[in-house]
Amino acid sequence: MTQPNDIKTLGALKSAGYRSRSVKQELRDNLIEKIRAKEKVFSGIWGYEETVIPDLERAILSMHDINLLGLRGQAKTRMARMMVTLLDEYIPIIADSELNDDPFHPISRYGRDIIAEMGDDTPIDWLHREDRYSEKLATPDVSIADLIGDVDPIKAATLKLPYSDERVIHFGLIPRSHRGIFVINELPDLQARIQVALFNILQEGDIQIRGFKVRMPLDIQFVFTANPEDYTNRGSIVTPLKDRIDSQIITHYPKDLKVSRMITEQEARIKPEQKEAVEVNDIAKDLIEQIAFEARNSEYVDAKSGVSARLTISAYENLVSGAERRALYNGGKTSVRISDLYGVIPSITGKVELVYEGEQEGPGIVANNLVGKAIRTQFIHFFPNPEKIRKQKEENPYKQITDWFGEEHTLDLLNDFNNQDYEKKLNEVPGLKKLIDTFHKDVDNGTRLFLMEFALHGLAEYSMLSKHQLTRGLQFKDLLSGMFTMSGPDDDDDSSPDDQY
Repeated sequence: MTQPNDIKTLGALKSAGYRSRSVKQELRDNLIEKIRAKEKVFSGIWGYEETVIPDLERAILSMHDINLLGLRGQAKTRMARMMVTLLDEYIPIIADSELNDDPFHPISRYGRDIIAEMGDDTPIDWLHREDRYSEKLATPDVSIADLIGDVDPIKAATLKLPYSDERVIHFGLIPRSHRGIFVINELPDLQARIQVALFNILQEGDIQIRGFKVRMPLDIQFVFTANPEDYTNRGSIVTPLKDRIDSQIITHYPKDLKVSRMITEQEARIKPEQKEAVEVNDIAKDLIEQIAFEARNSEYVDAKSGVSARLTISAYENLVSGAERRALYNGGKTSVRISDLYGVIPSITGKVELVYEGEQEGPGIVANNLVGKAIRTQFIHFFPNPEKIRKQKEENPYKQITDWFGEEHTLDLLNDFNNQDYEKKLNEVPGLKKLIDTFHKDVDNGTRLFLMEFALHGLAEYSMLSKHQLTRGLQFKDLLSGMFTMSGPDDDDDSSPDDQY
């Protein structure tokens, strides 16, 4: 309900006809209203419309405590935070109550005492739904005192109370979340003895502190998040606790590029000036998403660790920034190029966990490999499959291109080429423009140049050309000459290529 400015005492609250509800009943009732009104509750959560969100809605309707189980970067915490929108906008509490006491059902000593003393004149405050959400990251150093509470000797001394008095208790996060949503992230990281302390809270809704005979029927919607237990070797959810969590909902990564792109474009922080200076076509966006799909299927990347959606978000930001940097150096506007994909490698190396950790260069080599595999996978969506042409001996649309490189020609594409030099270099390769005109004749010039470079990278990935990394760009050669020769110090780049990839 909205905050009524004229209701400031318990008597006024009674006269208004207010009726208390448990937090789970409140979530259930408000979800029912939103469903009937065709309102979307978990907006901006893509790819879960037919899987996770229905499970979550069923759990809320069942008034269950919930565990969201899935790999990193699967929007578990975001969904938990969005449950706040299902709470009433404001609820009444006893003024100055540290446990958000319901004026009709106080659970604290303070709440009971003030109502006994003041009756209908008990002052009322209104608590906004945003203040009814609490979150704790589970770490091995989290204690019982942090979550539930402990005896506070300073409070006992200040109030001159014996330790047997309930008023000397300092309450932890869970009691302070009374009448709200409490989230524990990475539940398996919580020590087993701390997890045991949650048993009674989940089953009976009450707490025990230092042997006090205190029964506090807490009203809390618990939401836990966890990675699959076979991934985290730091701990696991103890079986009795798992048994007390009513619904365990399995999350997942996007199942197709379209959904993955929607997430990336929604979350990426692209500045207005970047949008003005850099043009990004849909092919480049798909290639960024394909990198993550390749990583999730790679034999070198630990599947149990997962590949977060943060990889593609960071990679997309780096892709745009790489093109923006070129535009700043050269002036004017620019378009994203295939070679810009290799500038996103710093966004990949820290977000994939390798099966076998090797030397420092290991993640970089794997990241290069993932970019190449993404190009290879997407290439056949735009051009004829080179392997099919080889096997069936069909007419080869790439022959003029590969023949030119076979005549010992090379092509150096430097990262900082301005638009004119970039176009001039690509047009040096006979048959390249013709290839694009054959299969993509209606594209604009920016996309045409992108596809021309895409063709070179794709042919290299299918072993029809060789591709080497220069300090400031890439070099394309004939496959055989690329195997037996290395560029010398007289190259345009004044550097020699690194290892072929």
